[in-house]
Amino acid sequence: MLIELAVRDLGVIAELRLVLGRGMTAVTGETGAGKTMVVDAIELLVGGRADPLLVRTGAEEAWVEARFVRPGEGGEPDEVVVARAVPRSGRSRAYVDGRLATAGELAELGTALVDLHGQHAHQSLLHPAAQREALDRFGGVDTGPLRAARAEVAAIVEAQASMGGDERARARELDLVRYQVAEIEGAAIAGPDEDEALEAEEDALADAAAHREAASAALAALSGDGSGSPDEAASASDAVGAAVAVLAGRGPFRAVEERLRAVAAELTDVGAELRSAGEAIEEDPARLTVVRERRQALHDLRRKYGDTLADVLAEGARLSDRLADLEDHDRRAAELDERLAAARKVEAAEAATVAAARRAAAPGLAAAIQANLVELAMPKAEIAIAVGGDDPGDDVEIRLAANPGTPPLPLARVASGGELARTMLALRLVLTDAPPTLVFDEVDAGIGGAAALAVGRALGRLAAQHQVLVVTHLPQVAAYADAQVRVAKHSDDAATVSRVSLLDGGERVIELSRMLSGQPDSDAARTHAAELLATAAGERGER
Repeated sequence: MLIELAVRDLGVIAELRLVLGRGMTAVTGETGAGKTMVVDAIELLVGGRADPLLVRTGAEEAWVEARFVRPGEGGEPDEVVVARAVPRSGRSRAYVDGRLATAGELAELGTALVDLHGQHAHQSLLHPAAQREALDRFGGVDTGPLRAARAEVAAIVEAQASMGGDERARARELDLVRYQVAEIEGAAIAGPDEDEALEAEEDALADAAAHREAASAALAALSGDGSGSPDEAASASDAVGAAVAVLAGRGPFRAVEERLRAVAAELTDVGAELRSAGEAIEEDPARLTVVRERRQALHDLRRKYGDTLADVLAEGARLSDRLADLEDHDRRAAELDERLAAARKVEAAEAATVAAARRAAAPGLAAAIQANLVELAMPKAEIAIAVGGDDPGDDVEIRLAANPGTPPLPLARVASGGELARTMLALRLVLTDAPPTLVFDEVDAGIGGAAALAVGRALGRLAAQHQVLVVTHLPQVAAYADAQVRVAKHSDDAATVSRVSLLDGGERVIELSRMLSGQPDSDAARTHAAELLATAAGERGER
């Protein structure tokens, strides 16, 4: 819902600020006062064309800003602020919540917030998709099964594409994948840690003599010479043991004694381990060559298929699956062909069902719109709804013949802004699902009397479910508004500007008197105006 509108230097409006509420708001004023500038301002906010001619004389830039409230997450209201700047020269600028935006983004946002009806480009019901959706809502047409059938066809077609349609390309891929799988499987990788184990083994084999010499030297350091005999090795333990004997039983050295006993035991174990490890090391040039060749082979695999052996094994599994798919191509291709044929039959059946439902609903919707047009001073108008194209009949088009003897034409080609606006109003009365704010301009063009009252009542009914803003010159229409805004033009020798004001009860009577007779001070006109307001208020109360 539009809750606040601010305008500066747009047309004859120097500055305007309106706070709007729910229900219907009428914008009235003398011809040429600038009523339509209010609609132009809203049109700019929903992505309309920014014409530099809209900039007020003497100003460098026009500025329009509005605050909307829309449903947010969890049903909580969410405010959005939209602004548009139109310079006298250069490109216009758009903003959403203070962030720069494009006119396209404004148009996309505006589609969900506002619908304009009149001589304006932003009219959602003029778009074929919106007219199709309107017919589907009216006729209760369920397009869910058709969408599901189309999704199934698309999924099968995508599966066919993933199999590869080029037989030669598939044959080349088959040869490559088969070679890659054989290469990885032929390597017989023991596991993701095989390379680390081989690295440790290569280190031991490559420096076997030095490793044995190191073990011997360590034993010599423990035993006192290089023989490494058990008795000599034990002499180190004996020295530690002698130290233990000297300290045994002496309280101040109890902790040291325990540590020395542990050292003696550790010396014995280390000597045995050094001897065993040294004796286990043997020089084996043949094995060293095998290990190095194996490590090189694994390096080559990692270079091709992954950073680690785990990556290589994972890629091998993927390639094996792909090989199975390629080798099973003919069977799977035939299976997908059968599934696609069946899915297309289902799609065609669902499309035929939707088309039949649309064609059955079209006359009823046309009759409902036409019945409303009779009340809206278009008794001779004829509405036709064409459902064309192949099944499911997506080419839905609402057509209007405003006068007898003329063929029904698409709504987008209807010349009269007033006729178009009333047709839109008639359709909105049938289909109330619409953006929260509806703006009508020239909806009352060329009518008066009882027809004007009918238009006012219709707008009032619509305002029970939407916020309605209507630019009107008819008192019968303005009387049905919940609020009324007057646009008045003021001139001096320097400039002409328009000011906008929200009218209270007494001011509404005066304004309606002016609209009725051109004489706001006339007692008869004021009586009539008060009667109009009272009648409209009574009808609003009945709703």
